[in-house]
Amino acid sequence: MNLSTAPHPPTAATAASAAWHQSVHPLWMCAMRPFFLLTMGSAVLLIALWSAVLALGLPPPPVAGGALVWHAHELLLGFGLAAVAGFVLTAVPEFTNTASASPRTARQLVLLWLLGRAGFWLSGVAGSLALALAALAHLGLLGGLLALLWPALRTVAGQRHRAFGWALAGLFVLVAGFYVDALRGAYPMRWLLALLGMVMVLIIVAMSRISMRIVNNAIDAAGEGREPYLARPPRRNLAILCIALFTVAEFLEPGGRTSGWLACSAAAALCNLMGDWHVGRPLLRRLPLMLYVVYACMALGYALIGSALLAGGPGVDAGRHLLSVGAIGLSIYTVICIAGRAHCGYPSDERPWVARGAMLILAGAVLRASAAFVPDAVVALQSLAGLSWVTAFGLLCWRIAPVLWCVRPDGLWGCRG
Repeated sequence: MNLSTAPHPPTAATAASAAWHQSVHPLWMCAMRPFFLLTMGSAVLLIALWSAVLALGLPPPPVAGGALVWHAHELLLGFGLAAVAGFVLTAVPEFTNTASASPRTARQLVLLWLLGRAGFWLSGVAGSLALALAALAHLGLLGGLLALLWPALRTVAGQRHRAFGWALAGLFVLVAGFYVDALRGAYPMRWLLALLGMVMVLIIVAMSRISMRIVNNAIDAAGEGREPYLARPPRRNLAILCIALFTVAEFLEPGGRTSGWLACSAAAALCNLMGDWHVGRPLLRRLPLMLYVVYACMALGYALIGSALLAGGPGVDAGRHLLSVGAIGLSIYTVICIAGRAHCGYPSDERPWVARGAMLILAGAVLRASAAFVPDAVVALQSLAGLSWVTAFGLLCWRIAPVLWCVRPDGLWGCRG
């Protein structure tokens, strides 16, 4: 695997006429393209299947750990990991002004992701052999990302972005722990909950970079002469620290009061972080508001978890779904809307579907969280939440997939935004 641009980029005509499996096809000109396509496709497929399991009694794949582990694993290591790979393989080279992944490297990484899906889905049938394949594939993908990106992160420009490398290393350790437990027959859900916390940290790291461009563009467009928005490290680092402490406490003592207090502190730190975003009317523009709502979902999610651990009630399940459906779903949707066009040579899409899809994801998160408090309507609320999610990502796929599949309108090759 290597980070390199194509030495002799194909012409637009050659790329347009190539078969999808050829390295000169536009699909492989930027590693973001196949991974974002896999992200959108898995978002629709996984939640459609899970909704059918909950509402229709469809048997889930007989994986190691059972149905709930399958659902959480595929949300985090299927849907989520594809999005993370697509993002870091594009963002880190852009931030550090280094070469992006070659078509060959992109194909190798995609193959590892696919092997991870096949191995885990077959683990209930083929046993430990398939589970070991899934472990090697996931660890190979994360290890490959680290090996590819670490030289760029060691540069002078990359020092400010090393948090991406540490986050990937954390994901590697947690995935390894999950598969060690799964292979020895232990229930591995604790590792997936820790992975959820690590993904929250990664979202904050990524949003601190994305937000300054998006919010400041909105400030410039408003023409009100406001001071530029700054993603201040102290507030960001405090939120990351509180989330990390809660994640460790929950891992070591699930359901403990210490975890409850730390979840409340994470919620307070996230509210404090949101204070940086209060820039007046520019915040109400579409893209800044979508990113702001990601933090709102995270803050409310941790607040519900903390209050439930301290005072009882069903808030833990509701809070986790605000983190997963709300924060993860909306952040990935927004990033694909922004980067999926910008790094394919297209301007921002100003059509109403972007906001409508975001509202559907938010509605899905609220509906899914509400199901914990309304036991008599659980199936209906779960079904509506699943429908909202599938519709949003189906709409995203319809609008963005052709952009990711075709040649750039500017005639360039690669990930340049």
